[in-house]
Amino acid sequence: MSADVRFMKGNEAIAEAAIRAGLQGYFGYPITPQSEIVEYLAIEEPKHDYVLLQAESEVASANMVYGGAAAGARVMTSTSSPGFSLMQEGVSYIACAQLPCLFVNVARGGPGLGTIQASQGDYFQAVKGGGHGDYRLIVLAPNSVQEMVDYCILGFELADQYRTPALVLTDGSIGQMMEKVVLPPPIAYKPNKPWATTGKPQDRERNAITSLYIESEEMEAVNNELQAKYKAISENEVRYEGYNLDDAEVVLVAYGVTSRVCRKVVDLGRDNGMKVGLLRPQTLWPYPTAAISELADESRVKLFMSVEMSAGQMVEDVRLAVEGRKPVHFYGRTGGIIPTPEEIINAIKAQL
Repeated sequence: MSADVRFMKGNEAIAEAAIRAGLQGYFGYPITPQSEIVEYLAIEEPKHDYVLLQAESEVASANMVYGGAAAGARVMTSTSSPGFSLMQEGVSYIACAQLPCLFVNVARGGPGLGTIQASQGDYFQAVKGGGHGDYRLIVLAPNSVQEMVDYCILGFELADQYRTPALVLTDGSIGQMMEKVVLPPPIAYKPNKPWATTGKPQDRERNAITSLYIESEEMEAVNNELQAKYKAISENEVRYEGYNLDDAEVVLVAYGVTSRVCRKVVDLGRDNGMKVGLLRPQTLWPYPTAAISELADESRVKLFMSVEMSAGQMVEDVRLAVEGRKPVHFYGRTGGIIPTPEEIINAIKAQL
């Protein structure tokens, strides 16, 4: 089959990717800047075999995802920052119930209702657990429209592999930008989920899906099972990309749209005799802690700089990885402002 090449908006591309990944149910509520996802899926629904429901709220959306996932379906929802906050109770329930599903957060500026412009201020919420209890989400961070496609499909696959919710954490700029994408052929998705609540045949016991464990010993056993799974994910699913790191004296750490800006910073810096490199986390959890730690051991590396569209969130994980061996600095913009390469170059010069 020849490649299906299109010029698509990021939000529409992730919706098309979900369809091709075998989507069976979407439950969501419109909010800028991600509304094109549900709009695209609504337009395409008559051509395909999936259920689409606009819920009455984001709270309802998350709980509909819970029900669909418990029944063994490939399901997802999408929202933007304030909406994802409303989903957090449901996310915690789904994580404890060990249900595979996909969340998409096309982040906007905050706190509060904030602005509809792009932001990376949801990092803490995504990687530290925005809801209650000891749980984790697999968090994928695309920096292009092509990766919106790729990480949507990967998110579904990892969710099924580990029986856990996955999150694509992107932002309004990538959701709204248009780029060329290569779409994969549709996947013939055939769920193999013997644990699902699909009715009780005579040859097995009744399946039960819950996050409620009244007995302390039972709750601890569930927590231990979850932590063992998270350990396996941390060992097997770390993804990152390096750019000009082999001789870098200054290491930028950036994800999503700021990593695109930082790639230009690397080129500009090297044109001006500065040995700058970039490490781009593609998974925000599990985080590429070991890769950053190895760079911190390199004698040539003088400093790290975390570049973010936030007041400084991921920088804490960079510092944890570096463990005080090298200076770790931060440069960020908030309110939906994307930093320019020139700003970042000047921030590097100030530290050098």
